[in-house]
Amino acid sequence: MFGFTLGRKRFGDLSDREILALAISSEEDDARIYLDFAERLRLDFPATAKIFEEMAAEENEHRRRLIDRFKKRFGEVIPLIRREHVAGYYQRRPFWLVEELSADDMRAEAARMERSAAEFYERAAARTPDADTRKLLGDLAMAERGHENRAEAAEKRHVGEDDAAAEEAASHRNFVLTWIQPGLAGLMDGSVSTLAPIFATAFATQDPWTTFQVGLAASIGAGISMGFTEAASDDGVISGRGAPWKRGLSSGVMTAVGGLGHALPYLIPDFWTATIIALVVVFIELWAIAWIQNKYMETPFVRAAFQVVLGGALVLAAGILIGEV
Repeated sequence: MFGFTLGRKRFGDLSDREILALAISSEEDDARIYLDFAERLRLDFPATAKIFEEMAAEENEHRRRLIDRFKKRFGEVIPLIRREHVAGYYQRRPFWLVEELSADDMRAEAARMERSAAEFYERAAARTPDADTRKLLGDLAMAERGHENRAEAAEKRHVGEDDAAAEEAASHRNFVLTWIQPGLAGLMDGSVSTLAPIFATAFATQDPWTTFQVGLAASIGAGISMGFTEAASDDGVISGRGAPWKRGLSSGVMTAVGGLGHALPYLIPDFWTATIIALVVVFIELWAIAWIQNKYMETPFVRAAFQVVLGGALVLAAGILIGEV
C-alpha cells in the first residue's frame, strides 16, 4: 500500500501490471540517458557516441517487447509509474545537471545502469505467476547482463586506435585542467607566499607555538581564499576547465597543504630543531612543485626548478631578514 509519509509503493506490493508499466518507463528513461551521452560525445568522439546510440536502440527494443506483453495481458492503457514512485527501486542520477562527464565516466555509469536493470528484472521474474511474463523478464535480465559484452564488441567495431588515443588525450587534458593545474597553483601559492610570514614570525619571536599559530592561520586563510577565488573565476563551460567546485577544492586544499608543510614542524618545542626541519620541508616542497610542473605541465625541469627554487629562496630570505630586524 502507499505510505502516508513517503507516497510510494513498495516493490514487493507491485502487481504484474504495475511491474510491466514500471519496466516500460525505466527502459524509456535509460534509452534517453544513452542518447544524451551520445549527443555529448558526438562532436569530439563520434565513434564512442555510436556505441551509446546502439545501446539506446537496444533499450527501445526492450521497451517495445514490454509494451507488446502489457497490451496482450492488460490492454492499451499503460499507467505512468516511474522509479520515484516505488520504494526500494533503483534510481538514476540526474546527469543533465552534470556539466562535465568524461567518456570513461559515461561507460562506467552505463555498466552500473545495466547491472541494476538486470537485478530488477531478475527480482520481478521471480515473483510473477504468469509464465510468459516470467520468460520475458528473464530474457531481459539476461540481455541486460550481456550488454557489457556487447558494448565491448561495439567499441572494437567503432573505436579505432586513433579514436582511443584522442579520447585518452582528452581525458588526460581534462584531468590536468580540473585537478592538476589549480592544485599546482594552490601548492605554489601556499608553499611560497606563506614563507615570509611564517619565518618572519619565527625569527622575530623564536617562539615555536606562536610561529605555528601564525602559520596555521596563514595556511587555512590562504586555502579558503584561493579555493573561492578559483571556483568563482571560471564556470568551466567555455574554457572546458572542469566543474568550479572541483577546481576550487583542489586549489584550496593544496594551498593549505603547502603552507602547513613548513608550519607543522613548529609544534616541536625546540626552536632550532623546528626551524631546521621546516627548512628541509621547504626544500622538498619547492622541488616537488618543480617535478609536478615538469611531469604534468611539460615545463622543462631546469627552468621549473630555477623559477620555483629561486622565487621560494627570495621569499624565504625576505621573511628571515624581516624577522631579524
